[in-house]
Amino acid sequence: MSRLARMPTWGKRAALVAGAAGVVAAGAAVGLAAERYAVGRSFRGEDPEADEPLGALRGRVVPVRASDGVALHVEVDEAGDPAPVTVIFSHGLALDQGSWHYQRRDLGDVGRLVFWDQRGHGRSGRGDPDHATIDQLGRDLHAVLEASAPTGPVVLIGHSMGGMTIMALAEQHPELFGGRIIGVALVATSPGRLAEVGLGVPAAAGRALRKVAPRALAVLNRRPDIVARGRSLGGDLQFVLTKRYSFATDVPPSLTRFVARMHEQTPLDVLAELFPAFDAHDKLDALGVLDGVETLVLGGEQDLMTPADHSRDIAARLPGAELVVMPDTGHMLMLEHHDVVTEHLRDFVGRALRGAEPG
Repeated sequence: MSRLARMPTWGKRAALVAGAAGVVAAGAAVGLAAERYAVGRSFRGEDPEADEPLGALRGRVVPVRASDGVALHVEVDEAGDPAPVTVIFSHGLALDQGSWHYQRRDLGDVGRLVFWDQRGHGRSGRGDPDHATIDQLGRDLHAVLEASAPTGPVVLIGHSMGGMTIMALAEQHPELFGGRIIGVALVATSPGRLAEVGLGVPAAAGRALRKVAPRALAVLNRRPDIVARGRSLGGDLQFVLTKRYSFATDVPPSLTRFVARMHEQTPLDVLAELFPAFDAHDKLDALGVLDGVETLVLGGEQDLMTPADHSRDIAARLPGAELVVMPDTGHMLMLEHHDVVTEHLRDFVGRALRGAEPG
């Protein structure tokens, strides 16, 4: 009798998942090995952002309850009274509101800024696994909007999963767009077809990775000892992987560590629960709600997570939108080229305000 046959059921699943993940890892290793030396140099090099308090900015906490009772952590940075606009920022998967650090630091003069942690992330509470859907995230955003900006014009800005959250809200509450919601910025996000994304590895390996990822994450969540050992032994590999899937250029090491820290702080079972929602995500038709609303679509040409073609697909459905695809830019563009992204967002909010003025 083979060793696998003698294993209990959970052990067999773990072994099979590990084996499949190993095949995928082998496929990715070729690309990683080519850049590991350069990344290692970056890891130990000069860091011009070493003194930047990444993720440490805080605002006034506004208590918010989602439609299913989950407590959502929301913070407001107040502006002048009355503020011309409220800008609500929604972050991506395995991140938190700190991912908007530079925009929070530099855009306080445009209006009230609202930042929130999506359910299961940051300081927000956990929900029922059955509610781990993009549609529920849209309902969460509606609760945030109602609690943090009950009156006045609103601009929504979403990165990756945060952009999908905005699309879900548009599908659920089209009456808000063009009325209270005067502008939408969709940053490194996708309207659908995420199951086709290759993640920068050969197509077969990418499909295998998507297939085994939820089970692998669930297994690892039950074995925190394995995760802890892996993190202690593979810090350099973690740095390489985070940099590869977040950035396209040689960013300061502190930025890569900052993103890696947000990844580490996101529970693995939250990722396992949400992962299927991305393959099911299809909001292309919902984009029509944004027609006539000031819209900015920002993407990175070297984004491996939500490729630039997905930004182009969004813009194709919205002829009036401004499309900006940034060269030499990965998925975390608001950190990688924060000054450029911040100025695009500043100009966009100004256009939205001018477009909303009577006459």
